[in-house]
Amino acid sequence: MRRSLFGMRNRRRIFNGFVLVFILLAALMFLMPTVLTIANSFMTSSEISANYGAMFSNMTEKKKVFIAENVNLKFIPDKVTFDQYKAVLIQNSDYLMKFWNSVILTVPITVFQILVAILASYGFSRYPSKFKSIIFFAYIILMIMPYQVTLVPNFLVADKLNMLDTRKAIILPAVFSPFSIFLLTKVMRRIPISYVEAAKLDGASELKILTKIYMPLCKGAIVSIAMLVFIDYWNMVEQPIVLMKNNALHPLSVFLSEINTGDIGLAFAVGTVYMIPTVLMFLYGEDYLIEGITYSGGIKG
Repeated sequence: MRRSLFGMRNRRRIFNGFVLVFILLAALMFLMPTVLTIANSFMTSSEISANYGAMFSNMTEKKKVFIAENVNLKFIPDKVTFDQYKAVLIQNSDYLMKFWNSVILTVPITVFQILVAILASYGFSRYPSKFKSIIFFAYIILMIMPYQVTLVPNFLVADKLNMLDTRKAIILPAVFSPFSIFLLTKVMRRIPISYVEAAKLDGASELKILTKIYMPLCKGAIVSIAMLVFIDYWNMVEQPIVLMKNNALHPLSVFLSEINTGDIGLAFAVGTVYMIPTVLMFLYGEDYLIEGITYSGGIKG
């Protein structure tokens, strides 16, 4: 009996060791592009060319010829330089303008979408009815549809309202996205009704029930949804291209594809600057994100 238990423990340890090795290798593969981008942003243009070679013989020609050369992945620059960051942050204002365009678009979308989601989800969870169930089902249908499908009606509506080539054409449809409402409604419906009944006996109004009971219990879910919404719209490309023809209003996510036609070292620097907000947000709200994803009830034991 002892030998069998000892053998089971050894097999479990070996299995756990294999799982740990697999997780470490997977983490390394996922982190490698980010680490390479940051490391290459501090390299000189000559070193980048020596390591990766010229991808195309002439980036300005319509017919591009690929030059096959060996690629040398380097994580430590031979000579650290800040010329790319100097060009991005000081010499050329276009990059910073595109960065702030991303902020101006993404922050209002995130804030107001969460606000609308809190109010709508509270209504769906507190006062269920057949009519609201139909509306909620329609929200689910809209959520599973690719956003490329909804770009056409968004374009037509924005054109009728004279909002094309303005930030409103992107912000207003995004504020009423069904994604946040769907997830937050599912979380709010798990809150025990006994808490609400006890609050109503104490004379609490609907506003107090929302702000003192529902929102604190859903804090992790709200933060995690806000993070997902921010990252999603921070990386948007199709919406600005379709709804805003004015390149001066385009976010940095659209502008990144144009940088590669110039200096590849500059593209690495801009990509690093572009990653900073999302990385900081993840580091700050990692616990909330895990809590929101693994949320299984309104009350923690």
